[in-house]
Amino acid sequence: MGFFSKIFNALKKTKDSIGAKLKALFSSGKIGDDFYDELEEILISADVSVTTAEEIIEDLKEDAKESRLKEEEYVVALLKDIIADLLEALEVPQIEYPAVIMLVGVNGVGKTTSIGKLANYYVKQGKSVLLAAGDTFRAAAGEQLSVWADRAKVRIVRHEEGSDPSAVVFDAVSSAKARKTDVVIVDTAGRLHVKANLMEELKKMNRVVSRSYPEAHFYKLLVLDATTGQNAVSQARAFHEAIDLDGIVLTKLDGTAKGGFVVSLCGELEIPVLFAGVGEKIDDLEPFDAESFAQGLL
Repeated sequence: MGFFSKIFNALKKTKDSIGAKLKALFSSGKIGDDFYDELEEILISADVSVTTAEEIIEDLKEDAKESRLKEEEYVVALLKDIIADLLEALEVPQIEYPAVIMLVGVNGVGKTTSIGKLANYYVKQGKSVLLAAGDTFRAAAGEQLSVWADRAKVRIVRHEEGSDPSAVVFDAVSSAKARKTDVVIVDTAGRLHVKANLMEELKKMNRVVSRSYPEAHFYKLLVLDATTGQNAVSQARAFHEAIDLDGIVLTKLDGTAKGGFVVSLCGELEIPVLFAGVGEKIDDLEPFDAESFAQGLL
């Protein structure tokens, strides 16, 4: 099954929710300002922010032909193009090697699971991978990551529970340098984005990578739970201010009816989505594709 099919299935709840409202709008026969106002409300109901929804509607007004506004297929096709263009406007970083990829996020977003899936993805790309168990605070976090390392058949560096996370990162990048490993994926403890001391710890880990492995290409990715909707945007803003994010990994995309927040995330914060989790299996993590997302959303 290709990504197009997977993302279609993952966005089914959002698509069904928007689709029912669109059908009601077109059956009402409204044209003009009322039509656009109601269409904007439909986008907002799918957790597209007010600012982004207004921008989309303005673009639609410029492109739409008044005589064809009654045609649902025509309007939906225009909306898909506008949303895809908005998502594709961001420059998506191309992962270069050797790479260090640090995943951050709040508790419970599926960070450790995403790391296992990401490790599997790079192994399938023919890359050597090392996991760094930088979450030394959560009970059994290292054991959980070890299970994923075994499943993906990759190496792992871990210390005792309660150890300094930056020491784990240092040992991991040192090992990767010595063995010429292609990809180091760093797990970090889940943290509330409003806790300054925890953000400072992330900055320290950030500095360790930059200083001890300057020749590596360093990427900082935020893991977001798609079911949190617009709340994810505030999380992204806080983490971006702290460590200058390179991209987003979405999880639980198949569990939300409000996938529209992704459009706001990219449009307002200008942070691209790199990967999307579209299921629970180890292979259910795919590179994000803007056109496929727009097709699946509406």
